[in-house]
This record gives sequence, C-alpha cells and structure tokens, in this order.
Amino acid sequence: MQRVLIVGAGKIGSVIADFLSASGDYAVTVADRDTALLARVASELPSVTVRELDACDAKALAAALAGSFALINACPFDMSETLARAATQASAHYFDLTEDVASARAIRAMATDAPIALVPQCGLAPGFISIAAYHLATRFDTLHNVHMRVGALPKFPSNALKYNLTWSTDGLINEYLNPCEAIVGGELKEMPPLEELEHFSLDGDDYEAFNTSGGLGTLCDTLKGRVMNLNYRTVRYQGHRDVMKLLLNDLRLGERRALLKDILESAIPITMQDVVLVFVSVSGMRGGQLMQETFARKIYSSTINGTLRSAIQITTASALCAALDLLVQGRLPQRGFVRQEDIRFEDFIDNRFGGNFMSDGTEPHFAATGGIRQVR
Repeated sequence: MQRVLIVGAGKIGSVIADFLSASGDYAVTVADRDTALLARVASELPSVTVRELDACDAKALAAALAGSFALINACPFDMSETLARAATQASAHYFDLTEDVASARAIRAMATDAPIALVPQCGLAPGFISIAAYHLATRFDTLHNVHMRVGALPKFPSNALKYNLTWSTDGLINEYLNPCEAIVGGELKEMPPLEELEHFSLDGDDYEAFNTSGGLGTLCDTLKGRVMNLNYRTVRYQGHRDVMKLLLNDLRLGERRALLKDILESAIPITMQDVVLVFVSVSGMRGGQLMQETFARKIYSSTINGTLRSAIQITTASALCAALDLLVQGRLPQRGFVRQEDIRFEDFIDNRFGGNFMSDGTEPHFAATGGIRQVR
C-alpha cells in the first residue's frame, strides 16, 4: 500500500482522497490549515487520516511528507512551486492540478535533476484534454489544426453569468486574466484571454468558447514545428464572456483579485448538477488525404462510493488518480518532468479511475464529424 499526502481538503482534494482510499491500495493523509474542512473529510471519509498543516511551514511540511510515496497538491496555483520543491527534497513523487503556466515552467526547471517524477497539470484542462488531443495528433502524417474545447457548466443555469462555482475560484480568475499560449500559422504566440469568441451548437444546446490560459499544458512545446494551428478555448453558455469582461476589464476587478473572489464566492452558489463538455478536433494529412478526427464527450455528475460528486470533481480527481496509478504501475517515467501527453490514451481510459470518463459504458467517439455545428 502506497502512502500519499494530499495537501488541500477542498472541492477536489477531498474527492481525490475518497477515490484513492476506496481503492484499497493507498494509505491517504489529507492535510490543510482549515480545521472545518478537515473535520468534514474526517466525518465523510473515516479511513482517511487528517492532519492540520500550514504548508508554508517548511519543517511541518517535511515532517508530514516523511515516508510518503507521493505528494498531491490540491491547493491554489500559488502553492505549486513550494509544494513541488518540498516533494523533491523528501524524494516523494509530485502531482498537481495547476493551470498556471509560470508554475508549470518552474516545476519543469526543478525536475531536471530530480530523483522523483514531477507530474503537474493532472486535471481536466490541462490534463485529460492533452492526452486525448495528442492521441489524435499521433494518427496523422502531418498536422494542420488541433482545436481543444472544454467546459464545466451547470445543467440548469440561473444567473446572468450562466455559471456556478464548481472548481477553484482562484484558478478560474487566473485563467481568465493570464496570457494564453497558442500556435498560429506555425508560430508560438501569446494570445489575450477572453478573446477569439466563437459560437457553436452541440446536441441542441448553444455555447460560446473563448481563450483562457493554461489549458494546453505543454502541448505547444510538444507540437511546435509539427502543427500549423493549435489552440485551447473554454466553453460557456452564450453571454458569459461579456459579463466577465465587464467585471474584469470595465470594472477593473481583474486588478483586485481578492475582492473579485469574495464577490463570486458570496454571490455564485456551488452546484452538484453540472456537466463537463470535452471536444477535440484534429485535422491533417494521412495517406495523402486531408482528414479530420474528433473526440467528443459529455460527463455528468453521478454517485461514486455512495456520494454524489459533480462532473468537474469526477473528471479532475479521476485524471489525477489515474496518473498516480499509472506511475505506480511503472507506465510513466519514474523521474524528471512528466508531461500529460506522456500518458497513453489507452492506458488512461483502461485505468479504474480514468474509466470514469467513459462511465456510461460507451466507447470513445472518434469520427469524421463530432456532431458540432458552427453558428458563426
């Protein structure tokens, strides 16, 4: 049984703890400085050990990490470098969910001589979306376009944002404000967030998509020189982007992140009734013909291990747990920086946790068209 330390007892950390402890193969400790969150975890997951911990206290963190196989970072993005460094010093493998590009680059730099594996960006986007996109990309002789779209949406939108909080508020604000990597015409570029708005319909529902930061993970580096156009955009219900631009730019709340976080968390409720939309479209040459392949999935909230979990909790936690499982099984590099695209798509969906992405029992949908209709 592998010992793992999860730092962060919030929306995702607690679900990761549930999935791993229920598997019977992991001895799980959840650490946080918030005693109320720890009390909730202790009440809901009696087989999980809880530990009060300020992760900024280096000595306390080192003591908590002693003897652990892996550290799982379920904290906001600004803790990533601190926790990755602590894991490296403790010779514990490192996993996180960060969408923050700067943090991922710093972790990549410290992985050069690391005796353990550092596996950041293990969630949905970045994370699974890169695994699916790279899998499709490898099926082409030459690549033209790789388009990646992901949305975590309420099934029943009921406010002007047409959105409910389902994930880290810090991460949401971060990806709406930071520059977005893309490859345009074969050149690596930084694009502004909330721009390049597009509208489309899928299964009768109308959506919009726009630039957000971090969703590509390391794919720009991996596919540079091999693809003409590579981009990632977040999917929302139509009208969401304009309201966010009003808040972030016109009212300048993007310069007051703490205030914006407080407003959102005070006014926008959490929902367990959500849907995660994943859409990847890849085109290029194969066998002398111009071809296109698409991967499209919708994942809904469901009950796992006797508890109702939101779709974003299921997908994010499952992706990280699958990566950890594959490392334990020797299917990932055991040291240095591990990219999401180093994870084979087949290994991922065959995994007991990764299989949650296919939980309705259908096969992955690879087709010449993905059921998507461009509106404008």
